[in-house]
Order: sequence, then structure tokens, then C-alpha cells
Amino acid sequence: MPKLPRVSAKDLIRVFNKLGFRIITQKGSHIKMQDEDRRTVIIPNHKQIKLGTLKNGIMNPLDISVEQLIKLLKN
Repeated sequence: MPKLPRVSAKDLIRVFNKLGFRIITQKGSHIKMQDEDRRTVIIPNHKQIKLGTLKNGIMNPLDISVEQLIKLLKN
């Protein structure tokens, strides 16, 4: 299993746009995105997302693997 990469909010927004998510609202430093199936993800608008937040708060609830994330970041 590859190592979880360090990413910014800007990179994550780009990845989730590729997955069909669109920005719904922003409140303070948190950006809320939603897809057609109404799955929701909240991304903290920081230069570097903490690894625990990325893994446990963003990727796990949406069933996104580390490999998928790395592949989407490269494209």
C-alpha cells in the first residue's frame, strides 16, 4: 500500500471535481462539496490537509483508496 500523500485543499477540490463533486457552500475555512448521489464531503481550506483528516474524515466515508487518490492527483 502506498504512502498517503500530503495534499492541499486546492488539490483535493480538483480531485473531487474529477469524481463528479461540485462546491455547494463555504463557511469560514470549510468547503462543502456534493455529487449527484448527494454524497457530501467537507474539505478544510488549508495549504496542507492533516493526514488523519484526509484519511478518516474525507477518504474513508467515501470509500476512496490511497491508490485512487494518487492516480487522480497525477492526472
